[in-house]
Amino acid sequence: MVGGEAAAAVEELVSGVRQATDFAEQFRSYSESEKQWKARMEFILRHLADYRDPPDGSGRLDQLLSLSMVWANHLFLGCSYNKELLDKVMEMADGIEVEDLPQFTTRSELMKKVLPSGSIQSNGHLGPLK
Repeated sequence: MVGGEAAAAVEELVSGVRQATDFAEQFRSYSESEKQWKARMEFILRHLADYRDPPDGSGRLDQLLSLSMVWANHLFLGCSYNKELLDKVMEMADGIEVEDLPQFTTRSELMKKVLPSGSIQSNGHLGPLK
């Protein structure tokens, strides 16, 4: 009976996803919005199999959780990190879609607005402070 086997396979898959989601839920920070958590949980679940703690207790899961926080902090809070680390987390997050991300101005972009005298008008226009 092929239909029964397919239904059993689907149920097993759904059960596995539910277990993985329940497992990941323990890592949600109380300060994360639903949107931030959904994105970070997708990041965690996508790589969980590769970062499961081995029997020697080497902390691979902690590494994954740290990488997920780096990615979320960069995405949602505008935090910056060294290029190699950002490249790694952005590659790991490739394909994760998050809508309505905040836009941030980087320090480099702000510094481009600075006049040779080192002043920026409070309205963001170049010129001496008044």
